[in-house]
Amino acid sequence: MTTPHTWRKSSYSGGGQGDACVEVAIHGPCISVRDSKTPARATVTFPASAFTTFVRTLKSPAPEPEQPVAIRSQGIL
Repeated sequence: MTTPHTWRKSSYSGGGQGDACVEVAIHGPCISVRDSKTPARATVTFPASAFTTFVRTLKSPAPEPEQPVAIRSQGIL
């Protein structure tokens, strides 16, 4: 695999040196991801549609945890 040319760092890169995040790059029909602290190490590449679904899921609110059936049936919640 060739290395993507343009890496973009997350705007949520943490404090300090701003290296506590990931970087992404468009690579043809795929999105590549790497750790900003160690950019020379391995990258992970996903089809763009899978990456879009992943990001959308991260941004969505977390579902409420499922309550045990015994608690629901007793009217506690």
